[in-house]
Amino acid sequence: MSAATVEIAGQVPTALPLPDGYDALEHLARSEYLDVWSVWSHERGCPAVAKVLRPDRLGDRSARARLVAEGRHLLGLAHPHLVRAYELGEVPEPVLVLETLTGETLGHLVERRTRRLSCADLAELGRQLCSVVGYLHRRGLLHLDLKPSNVVVESGRVRLLDLSHAREPGRCRAGYGTWEYMPPEQLLGGAVTTASDVYGIGAVLYRGATLLRPFGHDRGSDDVRVDAGPLRRRSLPVAFRELVLGCLAQDPADRPTLGELATTLDRVA
Repeated sequence: MSAATVEIAGQVPTALPLPDGYDALEHLARSEYLDVWSVWSHERGCPAVAKVLRPDRLGDRSARARLVAEGRHLLGLAHPHLVRAYELGEVPEPVLVLETLTGETLGHLVERRTRRLSCADLAELGRQLCSVVGYLHRRGLLHLDLKPSNVVVESGRVRLLDLSHAREPGRCRAGYGTWEYMPPEQLLGGAVTTASDVYGIGAVLYRGATLLRPFGHDRGSDDVRVDAGPLRRRSLPVAFRELVLGCLAQDPADRPTLGELATTLDRVA
């Protein structure tokens, strides 16, 4: 490992542990427990992305475990709609190096748009998400954080990011995920299944179709019922509108399966 000295938003410079052959370029983003950097890969002759723990979270065992688990998952996976991992360093601190994706996150795209996505674009978005999410499910993983900011779109091709919440089906703690996009079973701490990711895809499609978040209640509320009005007021095929609302059903048993979702999106497209 080599260390690059960098400065984060006016803080005292800190050492950024990088695998040999990488140089830090610029700080890109900060999350609850991570810093994301653009780095240069000398071996590949191209930029890459490095995810590291924030300096104030270095002693956080849970944060460390999540970053390491994400890296190990990604290194064992390969799908055309999933971001690729290059390598994972774990000593002295974990650093996950990923490919740099060109394009724009769906979150940025819908934030700057004044017109909602077309039905054809929405159906293709959903089809590609079904493909990569189904791939994860067949390998025993749920994504559990499907949201526009974790979807990169370039020339009609979707790439899914961030497996930091990925885990096997089973009970999860309350609030495990992103508030605006999690199904009731994640919000309340119930059993998460493949139906939880179906809800996530539905939430992404709802956002693209309406430019609105599925629900905007105060954080801490247990009420995550989706307002169907904005979607039903759009001039969209009835089958598509009802499919998205079906994905957002409160009861996981009332949601379509991932296969049913993909089949209907194929017909709509």
